[in-house]
Amino acid sequence: MRPEIEALLRPDLRGGTAYGAPQLDVPVALNTNENSYAVPPVVVEAITRAVAEAAAGLNRYPDREFTALRGALAAYLSRSGTSIAVDQVWAGNGSNEVLLHLLQAFGGPGRVALGFTPAYSMHPIITTTTGTTWVDGMRGVAGAGAFDLDAASAVAQVRAHRPDVVFLCSPNNPTGTALGLDVVEAVHEAAPDALVVVDEAYAEFARPGTRSALTLLEGRPRLVVTRTMSKAFALAGARLGYLAADPDLVDALRLVRMPYHLGTQTQAVATAALNHTDLMLHTVDVIKEQRDRIVAEVAAMGLDPVASDANFVLFGGLQDSHVTWQALLDDGVLVRDVGIPHYLRVTAGTPEETSRFLGALAALVPTHRLEAS
Repeated sequence: MRPEIEALLRPDLRGGTAYGAPQLDVPVALNTNENSYAVPPVVVEAITRAVAEAAAGLNRYPDREFTALRGALAAYLSRSGTSIAVDQVWAGNGSNEVLLHLLQAFGGPGRVALGFTPAYSMHPIITTTTGTTWVDGMRGVAGAGAFDLDAASAVAQVRAHRPDVVFLCSPNNPTGTALGLDVVEAVHEAAPDALVVVDEAYAEFARPGTRSALTLLEGRPRLVVTRTMSKAFALAGARLGYLAADPDLVDALRLVRMPYHLGTQTQAVATAALNHTDLMLHTVDVIKEQRDRIVAEVAAMGLDPVASDANFVLFGGLQDSHVTWQALLDDGVLVRDVGIPHYLRVTAGTPEETSRFLGALAALVPTHRLEAS
C-alpha cells in the first residue's frame, strides 16, 4: 500500500489483512463450504421466470421492505415448529451484511463485541470495520473436546469482559461443533445489557437432536438468530442472509441499512427458491452422509477429525497443516487452511469429490501425520 494511502487509512485498519479464501480453478474445490450440487433445473426455470417478470420494472427501486421475501423466510423458519412472524425477519446481501447491520446499530466506538475463537473469521473483521472493539474469547473444556464451549466458561468470560455484543456460532465454523441451548440461555442471562447473536449458518446440517436457538426467541428481545441461503439452499452466488429477532430489534436495523439495499433481482431469486424449499434442500441428507463418511475415514487413517454438525469437517493430527494443504492442492484438491496448527478443514462435497479428497489424503498420511510424542 502506498504510504500516502496508508496514512489516510483509519489507524485501527492499518496493517490488517482482508478476508480472502483462495478462489482457484481446481478439479475438486472443497474450501469454502459451498454446496457442491447445482440448483435443480426446475428451480432454475422458476428463478428465470421470476427475474424475467421483474426485469421490466428495474427502472423502479426495489421493495424497500422486501415484503414477499420476508413472508417466505418467516414461513420457512416456522416449518421447524417455532412460529416466526414476518415482522421478526430481516435480510441482507449475505449473512455478512446482516451481521454488519447488527454491529452498526448495536456496536460502534466505545463498545465491545466478544466471540469464542476459533470461530467464523468474519465476526472480528466486521466488528472492527464498525469501530467496535473485538475481544477473543476462548473455547476448550477440561476433559472434553478441545473446541467445545460450556456454559460456565462462556459465562465467566462474559462477566470478565462485559461486552455489548456476544457472538455464539452454532454449528461453529471452522470446528463444526454445535452449542447446547443451555450455553445460549446462560450467556443471555449473564449479559443483561448485551445483544446476543447466535450464528446458525449451518443449522440445516445439524445432527438429530440439535435444537435451534429459534426456540429461545420468545421473551428474549436481545436475542438474534442469523441464517443464510448460501449453504443448504445452494445459493452462495445469490447472496442472501437473514435473521429472526424481536420486531423492535428488527425495526432498529432500518436506521442503519442503506436505502433499497436488497435488489429486485435478489428478492426474486430468493423468493423463487423458497417456493421450492423441499427440492432445494433435497441434497442436505446426502451431504451429511459424506460429512460423516469423512469423519469415519479420516479417523481410520489415524488423524483427528472433529465430529461435525455442519457441511464440513475440521481434522487434525498433521505435522504441518500448510504443507499438507499445498500437497493436496498439488493433487488438485483445494481445502481450507484455517490457521489452526496441525488442522485443516474440508467441505463435504459429492460422493465423487469426497472420494477424491480421501484418496489424496490417504496417500499423504504416512509422511504427513503428526506422530504422538
